Amino acid sequence: MAPISDEARRLCRVTPLLYAPPLGCYLKLESLQATGSFKLRGAAVALSRLSPEERARGVVAASAGNHGLGLALAGAQLSSPVTVVVSRTAAQVKRDGIARLGAEVIVSSGDYDQAEREARTLAASRGRRFISPFDDDDVIDGNGGWLAAELAAQHASLRRVIVPVGGGGLAGGLARALEPRGVEVIGIQPRSNCAMHESLRLGRALESYQGGATRAEGLEGGIALRTFELARAHLSRLELVGEDEILAAVAFAWRALGLYVEPSAAVVLAAVRSGQVIAEEDTALVLTGANLDPALLDEALARFSS
Repeated sequence: MAPISDEARRLCRVTPLLYAPPLGCYLKLESLQATGSFKLRGAAVALSRLSPEERARGVVAASAGNHGLGLALAGAQLSSPVTVVVSRTAAQVKRDGIARLGAEVIVSSGDYDQAEREARTLAASRGRRFISPFDDDDVIDGNGGWLAAELAAQHASLRRVIVPVGGGGLAGGLARALEPRGVEVIGIQPRSNCAMHESLRLGRALESYQGGATRAEGLEGGIALRTFELARAHLSRLELVGEDEILAAVAFAWRALGLYVEPSAAVVLAAVRSGQVIAEEDTALVLTGANLDPALLDEALARFSS
């Protein structure tokens, strides 16, 4: 992994790794980044590595929300215009946040895969760099490699990391960096929308994927060949969780942990609570985001009492 620049480091926080007694393991609170998501890391690294000319022209991205938030903040700080094409299912709180940070927001006519097609076409027409939320070496360095180094420094006896999987950049980057340290990385996806799980089962990257509806909209859509290869080579295994388990985990996070956790991050809590993965003192769960629409939290709390 190439060095992380001082520019990128100034934009991102060293997030806490805290022990959670109700779970018996540690939580890596990437939800406390300035944009409420780990994706600020990859966005900051990617923008910081652009040439001055590329920065001045600006960038275009497709996003379910959190990557767009990260690029919007990084672009505002590094003087680079940002346009984000968000999927139709992107949470309103994320759309609003991107716009407040000064980026142009375009709402796609479809899911994440459609948003990416539209964003790539727009980037080409405007002569701007397209920055993928996962299919980009700089983004993978920031989201995966940088986070892996931070985790290893915070927990000397770390042996297991449990992480959400969408496009696979975070999980693949983490697994590649942590495998030489003897740390296994276990990925979690929603059962109704699990492109990486199906890709690994079939032995080929499903770059376009039409799954079912999921509360974890940040994890929907296809993957990339490079993230498929990383996952196939380095990921320990991948587990699936159901929609009710995800929503119950959102409620659990608030009641038992005092944390605001979006569904795409709550999948790791759901996997531990269901017993699909073992979480002990040598385990860290990466809570990737806190950008949750308040109405969804209200629904979770009303439906699940514990």
